[in-house]
Amino acid sequence: MAEQSIRWHVFADVYELISEAESRISRAAAEAIENRGSFHIVLAGGTTPKSLYQRLAAAGAGGPAWHVWFGDERCLPAGDSERNETMTRTAWLDESGIPSEQIHGILAGPDPREAARSYAAELREVGQFDLVLLGIGEDGHTASLFPDHPAGGEPGSESAIPVFDAPKPPPERVSLTARRLSDAREVMVLVTGGGKAEAIRRWRGGEDLPVSRVRPAGGVDVFLDEEAMDSVGEPGQG
Repeated sequence: MAEQSIRWHVFADVYELISEAESRISRAAAEAIENRGSFHIVLAGGTTPKSLYQRLAAAGAGGPAWHVWFGDERCLPAGDSERNETMTRTAWLDESGIPSEQIHGILAGPDPREAARSYAAELREVGQFDLVLLGIGEDGHTASLFPDHPAGGEPGSESAIPVFDAPKPPPERVSLTARRLSDAREVMVLVTGGGKAEAIRRWRGGEDLPVSRVRPAGGVDVFLDEEAMDSVGEPGQG
């Protein structure tokens, strides 16, 4: 795959970051619907994305042309509070105008292999994502692609893979691969808080982290608050 191209955007605080992210999603949706008739977005889990989803809910975002996908899911029963789908539905999706059949959850049951195969098969009917939302963990993971685990960044990699022995509970998950996450018109990585500063330093230093394997042709936009940049130095707006 080509080298990763990154644009760094630093915001004064999480509120400013969330506001700009909401505006970016709205613009991407309007453009996709005008040009292609539908908008395919991949959602991330985590605290910062949850704040974004609440902002989208307040703005009335979502409609009949939207399709929602998930970057990863924990192998837990449907409706479990720790599932990304449950969080996003509670924060936004259940109150949105997106048809329920266009919210494409990962049925991550007791067999992550079968769940990954099923989601990969569903994604074969989908072309390029319009927008992918990601986060980054303190260890540099993104979605459920962890260091020292397969990331599926190679050409020809399947769209979704099972994850075993994840370093964060639960140990079994399903994740989109780096190759499939890269097949997107836009990729946004949301990073807030000082706990992520070391991962950002390693990423900027060129270390081979899972997040660095997501390499869309149009580059990656990283949205950070100033706290996340405090110990590594501000890269400037891009």
